Amino acid sequence: MTTDHLLSIAPRDKAEILAQALPYIRKFHGKTMVIKYGGNAMTDPSLQQDFAEDVVLLKLVGINPVVVHGGGPQIETALNRLGKKGQFIQGMRVTDAETMEVVEWVLAGEVQQDIVGLINQVGGKAVGLTGRDGGMIRARKLKMVDNKNPEVEHDVGQVGDIVSIDPSVVKALQDDAFIPVISPIGFGEHNESYNINADVVASKLAEVLKAEKLLLLTNTPGVLDKEGKLLTDLTARRIDELFADGTISGGMLPKIAGALDAAKAGVNAVHIIDGRVPHAMLLEILTEQAYGTMIRSH
Repeated sequence: MTTDHLLSIAPRDKAEILAQALPYIRKFHGKTMVIKYGGNAMTDPSLQQDFAEDVVLLKLVGINPVVVHGGGPQIETALNRLGKKGQFIQGMRVTDAETMEVVEWVLAGEVQQDIVGLINQVGGKAVGLTGRDGGMIRARKLKMVDNKNPEVEHDVGQVGDIVSIDPSVVKALQDDAFIPVISPIGFGEHNESYNINADVVASKLAEVLKAEKLLLLTNTPGVLDKEGKLLTDLTARRIDELFADGTISGGMLPKIAGALDAAKAGVNAVHIIDGRVPHAMLLEILTEQAYGTMIRSH
């Protein structure tokens, strides 16, 4: 939707649109929403702008957004520049010490600071953090068992599993009008760094912050059935069935598994939304219309 189109909306219609958002603003005022930011929404300049505006608007109406970002494509580009070939086992990036250094400077340096800049540019006050800050994300080496032979374990290097999350630094920032932007890097007991799946970090953070919602921006319209139709409302039980019959597979697996854990742990609703739709977040949060898949705990 272009700005010219928006200018042609009659003032009365604009007022009506705002009035319809009011019950949602009231319902979610003071609540925390964790947003996993990735995919196209993160690489397309006009969608980046929409995302930043949405986050700032949520903050201004009294909702507390917390952003967790990924950065797969950017890491890939940086590794290619260094002539390093990305290696994957079962969809997981093998992260040796050199790759981990690249992951840290790309995520915490480049990607995170770009997002902080975008949010600040449209009037927010964003602060970048990694899991090291405030001792937030304690991690250990991920044990990856082979899909076909459970007796075989793959070594994927410095890829982490979350041991615990201490959200006190995030809470302190939130209470002070800041918008936290978090890179999914954890630290181990010997101060080593771990690269952690951003969907997993967002899901776990939503649990410990007792968030009202977890929003996962993706490059798909949401969870699709076997015919390719969007499933807008799913319960935990229905998801177990979709896992069992293979409807949910591939890259959607870690996303949904994390979403399901969050829903079961008390996050009221998890939304998997299409980050390619302009202002997808506002549409999902402040309107009646479902723009993605919502996962409820029961």
